Amino acid sequence: QVQLVESGGGLVQAGGSLRLSCAASRSISSIEFMAWYRQAPGKRREMVAISTSGGSTNYADPVNGRFTISRDNAKNTMYLQMTSLKPGDTARYYCATSIKGDYWGQGTQVTVSS
Repeated sequence: QVQLVESGGGLVQAGGSLRLSCAASRSISSIEFMAWYRQAPGKRREMVAISTSGGSTNYADPVNGRFTISRDNAKNTMYLQMTSLKPGDTARYYCATSIKGDYWGQGTQVTVSS
């Protein structure tokens, strides 16, 4: 079992950057998959980026090359560095993992103005 708490969202102009954090209530070094998702109003939740305990990462096409997912195992925290933000990135961003069940944070809002 794990609790996840996101932070770092906010309002930013197009072209700007934000770093989201996801603090976990337990060690994440052995958690095989951790991911960032987002959901915009009226749209389905979509995967943004995935990180594995082995160091592999994968990104959705719309964010590939602009977003970077990473983990700091010493701080039990996962990050999403977002650069070159676009209005289309506006959404609520969630971190998630699956450990004998799915766990989600409450989300953090990212709004990109044009």
